[in-house]
Amino acid sequence: MAFAKRSNNAGRRILAAPPYPQPEKESPKGFLLPLLYNLPVPETALTRLDRVLAQLRLYEHPLLNFSARAKGEGVEIIIQFKDASIPVHTYYFDLHPRDLDHPQFEWSFQRQLYDALHDYFVEMFICTPQDRADRREKDL
Repeated sequence: MAFAKRSNNAGRRILAAPPYPQPEKESPKGFLLPLLYNLPVPETALTRLDRVLAQLRLYEHPLLNFSARAKGEGVEIIIQFKDASIPVHTYYFDLHPRDLDHPQFEWSFQRQLYDALHDYFVEMFICTPQDRADRREKDL
């Protein structure tokens, strides 16, 4: 809300009133400040969940299904492999309230989703060079 500065007869600078009636309080420096009766209300778990579900609808993948559910004040993202005949685990990760309420939520959500996808696919490996016991059994 923009206020214009002006001077009154006593030479004190005050803020011009907004175009609608607004309760005001004088500050120590002589400025009139609007009182806020409708303070910002923190988002609830359900509105946060709705925000995440709306973002997930923007993502389509040929191998994976995405879903989410409320978890405390945050949201839990669930990533499942579409082909249930392949024995692959389901991946879960949490979004915390500070992330969900961030002004750049859409960008940070995408980064977290892509990081989770990377982790999920790495966890799908059946065998890696680091698996020494398996390598010894196969004489590699």
